[in-house]
Amino acid sequence: MTELREDGFLGGRLRILQPARGYRAGADAVMLAAACPARTGESVLELGCGAGVAMLCLGARVPGLRLAGLELQPSYAELARQNAATNAIAAELHQGDLARMPAALREQGFDHVIANPPYFIGGSPAPDEGRGRARHEVTPLPLWIEAGLRRLRPGGWITLIQRADRLAAILAALSDPAGAITILPVTAREGREAGRVIVCARKGARAPLRLLSPFVMHAKPSHSADQEDLTEAAQAVLRGGAALSLGPPNFR
Repeated sequence: MTELREDGFLGGRLRILQPARGYRAGADAVMLAAACPARTGESVLELGCGAGVAMLCLGARVPGLRLAGLELQPSYAELARQNAATNAIAAELHQGDLARMPAALREQGFDHVIANPPYFIGGSPAPDEGRGRARHEVTPLPLWIEAGLRRLRPGGWITLIQRADRLAAILAALSDPAGAITILPVTAREGREAGRVIVCARKGARAPLRLLSPFVMHAKPSHSADQEDLTEAAQAVLRGGAALSLGPPNFR
């Protein structure tokens, strides 16, 4: 990884270095951070943190968190360290494979785990190795969830963003060890099928599943010009750093 570019997140509050050619995090990482119900003083682990976008967006929204990230690719782990320092957000970065969790992380328990696992199964990976590894599944999705649940303290929360067509696999992996599952479908435009789901679940809980109304990203019925048309709700999350509410007042 030689050529980098600086991207702004949360309306420019965060300045993040990412590869100019390769995998770059975007709206999904911001949405994941917004959905995590972490509170000041709690601990959060991000699995597959890449350059640290989701973890740092969460740290910018909620002060006083103990943040940790695990990233398989050394160059991205180093970028995450650099981005945390640049944005003055304390974070503990680990390079390693979640299927063979580093010893330093196996010794820790967390209040929250967040993850944006690779979306694509099969097919040809991207020519850029970093992008291919980030986007194409090698470690199966259930193992991501199992690794996250193992790192959670009893009563801790796991929050995921994933393609909507992977929802069945997510629910199958969560159904026994976790409950209080809340699903937020995310759709590009009103009336469209959801392309993404955000799923939040609590380790050891037995509360019933909740399916929320879709979150709509764009205001217009179709893309008509080369300009942004985010809904007010999407603007609040992506630009203003607002939280996504995934439950009633007693959600926690």
